[in-house]
Amino acid sequence: MELTRRHMTGALAALPLASLLGGCGARGSDALTVWAMGNEAASLPALLKDIDWPAGAPPISVQPLPWTAAHEKLLTGFAGDSLPAVGQVGNSWIAELAAIGAIAPVPAQAMALLDDQFAAVIDTNRIAGKTWGIPWYVDTRLQFYRKDLFARAGYAAPPPDWAGWKSALHKVKKVAGGDNFALLYPLNEYEQLTTLALSAGARMLRDEGGRGAFSDPEFKAALAFYKSLFDEGLAPRISATQISNVWDEFSKGYFSLFLSGPWTIGDMKSRLAPELQGGWGTAANPGPGGIGSAAPGGSSLAVFAGGAHGDAAWDLVARLMAPGAQLALHKATGDLPARRSVWAAAGLANDPAVAAFRTQLEHATALPKVPEWERIVTEMQIVAERMVRGQYSVDEAAKEIDARADRLLEKRRWMLGKGRAL
Repeated sequence: MELTRRHMTGALAALPLASLLGGCGARGSDALTVWAMGNEAASLPALLKDIDWPAGAPPISVQPLPWTAAHEKLLTGFAGDSLPAVGQVGNSWIAELAAIGAIAPVPAQAMALLDDQFAAVIDTNRIAGKTWGIPWYVDTRLQFYRKDLFARAGYAAPPPDWAGWKSALHKVKKVAGGDNFALLYPLNEYEQLTTLALSAGARMLRDEGGRGAFSDPEFKAALAFYKSLFDEGLAPRISATQISNVWDEFSKGYFSLFLSGPWTIGDMKSRLAPELQGGWGTAANPGPGGIGSAAPGGSSLAVFAGGAHGDAAWDLVARLMAPGAQLALHKATGDLPARRSVWAAAGLANDPAVAAFRTQLEHATALPKVPEWERIVTEMQIVAERMVRGQYSVDEAAKEIDARADRLLEKRRWMLGKGRAL
């Protein structure tokens, strides 16, 4: 279907445009301010020119933020009552911002914006029975692999089950030869272990997010499998900082598979030599019995609480979520659209490097939605690295991760006892 300006301007007829005319200022400004990050912030002014914003509605002002400072800026803005009307929010921040009351729940008239989206991504925005953001673009992590080396080992693609996958990795390592490995799982990154855990069905937290569940059988199965990849020499015991140039090492065959997101597609096309352009591919993650899971990522559009431009803010969100606007965002940034219908319109299903992301998003699982989560997985990975290096057994590591998680969740348990935690 051709997506035109007409599709963009018909975004949400249900939202009350008439009430937006002549809107008053929010937090001391007549403008409706939007905070955005990275490529999205750079592309947003051009996108806004095509949304047919009503002439009498508040003017829109875009403030770009660097990703490295955005989280702190949001918290500082909340403390200083200087948040914008609308903001781009990393999906992993939703729980924290909802817990402190910084963002407003999605109103009933905007819930239709979720009808055409991936269930796991929507779930990242749902906490305590309420939805707090509208996914704007999506991503997840899956396998980038050397098609040529897998083919030489007898495989058209990495097998979808753990046992077959590991067997293939051993053969790929043999084909690569020398001191090469099969995969890169940097010991200072938690995404690889988290992906294995989600694929094994691990919940990771229990008691309404008040305690760790890392001693559950599912997580210990993932932890043992993770450890075996290093013990069997399939992955080097190194951190990401010890790889001088990922693309060079991937090209040389030092490793033939690694985990990353859709942003890496462009890097592959621009950084690998021409002779390797047909020699790499993407594949969904393996699981114990078939295609595995992954954490859904991306960014959502949130309306901040307490602003005077509430109706106008939600109307802007609706217009940015219109199919035409979603397609324009994809063309400008390469971001994967949040709406399934736009994947078809953009022809993404016909791109073999991108198509696997659709499969992986359909098999994604939302991570625990507690404000402490990023600190918990950091501690999880510290313990996991020590386990890989021989300091802990699997059982000891699981117990230690639980203990560290429980310490970080102490305040949450107190709040749950008072009936106040999200």
